[in-house]
Amino acid sequence: MKRIMIIGSGGAGKSTLARQLGEQLQLDVYHLDALMWRPGWVMAPREERINIQQQLVKKDEWIIDGNFGNTLDLRLQEADTVILIDLPRIVCVYRVLKRVIRYRGTTRPDMGASCEEKLDFAFLKWVWNFPDIQRPEMLKRISQFSHEKQIIVLKSRKDVENFIHQTKR
Repeated sequence: MKRIMIIGSGGAGKSTLARQLGEQLQLDVYHLDALMWRPGWVMAPREERINIQQQLVKKDEWIIDGNFGNTLDLRLQEADTVILIDLPRIVCVYRVLKRVIRYRGTTRPDMGASCEEKLDFAFLKWVWNFPDIQRPEMLKRISQFSHEKQIIVLKSRKDVENFIHQTKR
């Protein structure tokens, strides 16, 4: 595991897992939210988002967390390991709500500068609908690489904990 992409619903724990794996495996971690969002929740232009990711995946080693489905294939082609955190929607919604309370009025460490934590109905709806809308498409896309990449699906907090424990060197 030298080029790891981590995907999953909002609130699934992508950034937390990325940080933990980065420490354990001594790999650089790149949070797409921190790289793609500009101050005040302005999304970087598409061309810039593509360019940033093209530069990242050229590196020999990395962990990249985040979905950004329209550029998923850039990471999929270069990753050697794909981790899908596939927790129940209620857990993800709970974690999003907990995160809003924890970081209220501040910017999370894995988020773009000056993007203060916020909660809106559209994001909650996206998290709630993730298992029905985004997840099937992600599974379809990553399954196309199952013969050449290590695909890991973590379905519970315990799965995540066991995975972290197993990767300790």
